[in-house]
Amino acid sequence: MGLFDMFKRKNMSAEIKEYLENDAVILDVRTQSEWDEGHIENSKHIVLNLIPLEIEQIKAWNKPVIAVCRSGGRSGQAAQFLTQNGVNVINGGPWQNVAKHLD
Repeated sequence: MGLFDMFKRKNMSAEIKEYLENDAVILDVRTQSEWDEGHIENSKHIVLNLIPLEIEQIKAWNKPVIAVCRSGGRSGQAAQFLTQNGVNVINGGPWQNVAKHLD
C-alpha cells in the first residue's frame, strides 16, 4: 500500500459487508475520549499507538478485522501494520461508515 492509497475514496460497502458476514471483529483505534463519545456496540477498542503491543491478542481473535477510526487515516495505518503482521484486515474508515451496515 502506497502512501496515498489511504486517501483513495472507493466504495467499501461490499467489502465491509463481506467481512461482517464472515464474523469480522470491528477494531476501533480512536482515542479513549473519542470512543467515549460513541462507538459500535461489541467493537473492540485498542488505541492506534497500542496496536503493536496488542498484536498477539489481535491475532488470537482468529477472525477477520475491520479497522475503524474517525476519518479513515488512523484505521488505515492500523490496517497496514496488521496486514504486515499477517492479520486479515481492511480499513473500514469512519466508524459510522461500518455502523450503517449493522442492522
